[in-house]
Amino acid sequence: MTATVYAVANQKGGVGKTTTTLNLATAMAELDAAVLVVDLDPQGCLTFSLGYDPDGIEPSLNDTVVGRAGLADTIIQQGQVDLVPANIDLAGAEVTLLARTGREYLLRGELVDLLDSYDVVLIDCAPSLGVLTINGLTAADEVVIPVQCETLSHRGVSQLLETINDVKRLTNRSLEVRGLVATLFDPRPRHSREVLQDLLARYELPLLGPPVRKSIRFAESPTVGASLVGSSSGSGVPGAAAYRAIARELLGHPVDPGLLAAAGWTDAQRDRALGRSEGSPR
Repeated sequence: MTATVYAVANQKGGVGKTTTTLNLATAMAELDAAVLVVDLDPQGCLTFSLGYDPDGIEPSLNDTVVGRAGLADTIIQQGQVDLVPANIDLAGAEVTLLARTGREYLLRGELVDLLDSYDVVLIDCAPSLGVLTINGLTAADEVVIPVQCETLSHRGVSQLLETINDVKRLTNRSLEVRGLVATLFDPRPRHSREVLQDLLARYELPLLGPPVRKSIRFAESPTVGASLVGSSSGSGVPGAAAYRAIARELLGHPVDPGLLAAAGWTDAQRDRALGRSEGSPR
C-alpha cells in the first residue's frame, strides 16, 4: 500500500479548501481507506475543524519545519482520519524555510516514510502561493482545485495553474491536476451555472463529481469538531452526498446513481447546470 497524495489548493480564500479536505477524508475513511490529512495552513482551520485548539497542540507541523520533530511525531491518531496539525507558528516557519536549502522538498521528504502506512494523504494548502503551498504541490501526486462558482474564481484558477506548471518544470515533474470541485454551488442563479461552464471550458479540466451545494451545515460542523459527512447532521444534505460521490471517484469506486441524485445531480440537473441540451453527449 502506497498512498496517493492529493494537494487541495487554491490561493483564493473562502472557496472551501478545508471543507473539501475534511469531508473528502471522512468519506474516504467510510470506504475503509487509511487517510492522513496534513494542515498546511498557519490559520489551523483543519486542525480546529477536527476538534483541536491549534494554539494548544505540541508538536505541530511548525516543529517539523524548524527541525524539532519529525513529521511522524506530530501525527494525531483520532477518529476516522489521522492529522498533522498546524497553528499560527507555521507563519513564522515559512520565513525559516526561505533560508533553507531544498526548502520546496521538506514535506515531500518527511512524507516518504509514511506513504506505506496510508492509502491517501490529503494536504490542505494555505490560501497563498508561498513556499508552504509549493511544498504541498511538490509533495503531491495530484492536485484537487476547489472553486466557488463566481466571476473571481477565474483569476484564482489561472494563477494556480501557472504555479503548478512551474512546479512541474522545477520540483515535481509527475504532478497532475485531477480536476475541479465546484463548491458553495447554488444552481438557481444563471450566473453560477455560467461560471461553472466557463471554468470547465476555459481550462479544459474535468469536474470531479457533482457540484457541492451551498449549505449552512458546512459552516456549523466545525463547532462540533467533525465533518458534515461524518456527523448525523449531514444526513440528507446534498453537499455531503456530493463529497461522498467525489471520494468514490478519486478512489476509483463506481458512483451509485442514487448518490448523485441525493447530491442534486440527476441527468436533467446536470444538463441544466452545464448548459447542455437534453440528450446531448456527456
